[in-house]
Amino acid sequence: MGPVFYWFFMLPHRIALIGAGKMATALAEGLVRSGRVDPKTLVAADPDENAREHFTQATGGTAVADNAVAAVQADVLILAVKPPQMADVCTALRGHVPQETLIVSLAAGVILAQLQQWLGPEARLVRTMPNLPCRVAQGACGYALGASATPADAATFEELLGTVGVVVRVEEPLLDAVTGLSGSGPAFVYEVIEALSEGGVGAGLPPAVAAALAVQTVRGAAEMVHVTGESPVALRDRVASPGGTTVAGLQALEAGNLRAALRAAVHAATRRSRELGQGRM
Repeated sequence: MGPVFYWFFMLPHRIALIGAGKMATALAEGLVRSGRVDPKTLVAADPDENAREHFTQATGGTAVADNAVAAVQADVLILAVKPPQMADVCTALRGHVPQETLIVSLAAGVILAQLQQWLGPEARLVRTMPNLPCRVAQGACGYALGASATPADAATFEELLGTVGVVVRVEEPLLDAVTGLSGSGPAFVYEVIEALSEGGVGAGLPPAVAAALAVQTVRGAAEMVHVTGESPVALRDRVASPGGTTVAGLQALEAGNLRAALRAAVHAATRRSRELGQGRM
């Protein structure tokens, strides 16, 4: 990791992650990069030695093989295992998690009622879906509270995840759509970036130049929407002069059904999230 510049105060929470895979490590790395989370307060549990080693190298935190060892010392416990593993992991953890611990699930499709059943009625739960850009403090995260969670728990969660991006609270049934849009969405944007770059190469640009221009074009366009508050349609129309180059390109996109394809991608990812919650692997 590069240098971390610490703010004038650090978040006090001891954070444990059950699972040290890609999403767990990206989230932990983003928390540390924010300067608000001390790596000494991070611990991950994973049976895979390689995953543990990668986690410690990427975050500066510690890693152990035993879930219970990590869970017992946590103020915030993040469950970052795959949906089919969640029942067994939660059942094994029941009785090892202090009652005051806030438990956060990252598992797509696994509903709060199931988590409550496995962990106990007193468990203070948050179900959420962050995305990979949280690693660079540009994440998008939706969440819903469990029945035993308190307003203070919501504040703790928003303070913590707010260090790595945008956090929005939604009703739980909408979390599958959050998963389909912002959870899976970065992969769709990466496809767009790659296609733009390939288009540039096909038009004669060197690959490195095309890649750099594609990345900055997508980044700049998104930042324009964010900073100006104008709609994508209004900004698109600013670029598209009648009879110009942009209109020619937009006509090609329309012929290729780009908008329909992206909508279909979000809907397909949303359906898959629901299927995972129903145990359909």
